[in-house]
Amino acid sequence: MNTGETEACEPDSILYVHSISQAGRILPSASRWNSIEIDFNLFPQSRNTWGYESLPSRFAKSVDFNLTVTNRKNFKRFIYASSAFVSLVVILCFLLRFLPNKQRHHGETKDLTLALKQALVFFDAQKSGVLPKDDHMVKFRGDSGLDDGNKSLVGGFYDSGNNIKFSFPTAYTITLLSWSVIEYHPKYEEIGELDHIKSIIKWGTDYLLKLFVPPNQTSHGSITLFSQVGGISNNKTSTDDNCWQRPEDMRYTRPVSSCDETASDLAGEIIAALSAASLVFKDEDAIYSSTLTKTAMELFDAVTKQDPGFVQGMYTTKEECGGQAREFYNSTGYKDELVWGGTWLFFATGNTRYLRYVTENIVLAEEEGSSVDKGILYWNNKFSATMVLLTRLRFFIDLGYPYEESFILSTNYVDSLMCSYLSPTTRKTQGGLIFLKPDHYAPLEYAATASFLSKLYGDYLAVLQSSSRGCIDGTSFSVDNLHDFSMSQVNYILGDNPMDTSYVVGFGTNYSKHVHHRGASIPWDNQWHSCAEGSTWLNSKNPNPNELLGAMVRGPDWNDVFLDERDKPWFTEPTISSNAGLVAALVALRDPHSSARLNGAGLLGIDNLGMFSNIHLI
Repeated sequence: MNTGETEACEPDSILYVHSISQAGRILPSASRWNSIEIDFNLFPQSRNTWGYESLPSRFAKSVDFNLTVTNRKNFKRFIYASSAFVSLVVILCFLLRFLPNKQRHHGETKDLTLALKQALVFFDAQKSGVLPKDDHMVKFRGDSGLDDGNKSLVGGFYDSGNNIKFSFPTAYTITLLSWSVIEYHPKYEEIGELDHIKSIIKWGTDYLLKLFVPPNQTSHGSITLFSQVGGISNNKTSTDDNCWQRPEDMRYTRPVSSCDETASDLAGEIIAALSAASLVFKDEDAIYSSTLTKTAMELFDAVTKQDPGFVQGMYTTKEECGGQAREFYNSTGYKDELVWGGTWLFFATGNTRYLRYVTENIVLAEEEGSSVDKGILYWNNKFSATMVLLTRLRFFIDLGYPYEESFILSTNYVDSLMCSYLSPTTRKTQGGLIFLKPDHYAPLEYAATASFLSKLYGDYLAVLQSSSRGCIDGTSFSVDNLHDFSMSQVNYILGDNPMDTSYVVGFGTNYSKHVHHRGASIPWDNQWHSCAEGSTWLNSKNPNPNELLGAMVRGPDWNDVFLDERDKPWFTEPTISSNAGLVAALVALRDPHSSARLNGAGLLGIDNLGMFSNIHLI
């Protein structure tokens, strides 16, 4: 990370989108779109969450040479020759950069199918509850968390290397995985992973259904949402945060945090997850799909009601709801989750009242968003993803009035987002990793979702046979440009980086052996290990005895430097939310073969109409 002078955002890195009026029809809220500034903060500054200093650059070294010129004529010849050589190199670089080249897909020989299969296994390693015996793919995991919530909240996923179950990132993970299946299910089926990822999604939705208690089942007459199982403590009491112990060995008390209907962001993400997953299961289990949809509808009504005095908000602002989660998954807004959830609920039901809610509130969601997070898809911000979905609607089944203003403006936004990914002023490391949140940990999480969105949007354009799209500065981008960018980020993650390190465990020959993860770092020896015993493994320099296959670690710093040390989680800790982005990017980039193309998905392996099966045009 750059600890020197702060780089200012260049003028050409600020993109503007102006609303376009068609046939004089403008929505009541459309005027608010006029001259909205879309600044993707190509050089943003953010707080260093972990409080660590950037490691020295592997490239920038300063050496003082004491030189003396003894022959002026020879020195001049040297200068002229050097200048000519430098000029030649510059010209060659310029030609290589700007001349068309159909073979510029660096590193495409990587086995994306293998990486995808491995990345899915990581979710099996994160499961809590009674594990299925018939397809137990992770040998060092067993049943755990069997008393969670007095046995009413058994299941779900541990979010990372600790033993806490956070509802907010879990719901986001299920939404993103479901989205990838809806778009690319022929690709999953072709490689034999469709049933696998569906089982992962269902493991998550079964748990999410338990998190929502409707008002007629509570003593206080309003809904309850469970936001967290497990906790942290400031004293010596053993908890999921300060005890380094396998989840199977937990014997300490695991507290449960709960919220009411004012936890709008948490509710919105759960709505999105249930709605998106309902589309995944609609053909094979209509009853289960209907249960997911009905629960999402009931929750949506509860958190968007117009009752006097009802106040929406973020779940982490209330101590009893998200006070502890604030240290791990602090939410900075809620409008983006509500419009995200409303969009998926529209796809799940076809009911236009949800689409009206989205188009009437989308500007408020944009205004609410943090400038630091603009253009970034991750567990805290779904605005860009919602804009991609609205653009998808416009491209393939344009609903016309009264939605066209929002659709056009969403398309402009997404075009500008793609321009920002490809802009030469966008901050990237010397190794080529896009660095969307400088001075912040987990750069791979943001790079993976940027890779997914760019490849997905490129597939949309390819289906439409659109050759290029324009940027506000007069440049343009093509489908190949989006593919190259997307592939470059995944290739970096899989080993094409200055460290020659794969950041996915088990992929390649050089990858993290000291992942910050309790279950992976303690031997699976049929022995119970106390917190004190576990601490010896946390601080051990030995490799993990169990390989956490498919886990994507947080990744390097701004200088492309990565330290494979277990006690440095800002480098070596994986999360389910970041792996979901990796899975989405990998399946998007994997080229389909003929079998996938023949399964209703066209040449790109994308199902461009399946998402709209519940939408009936009049």
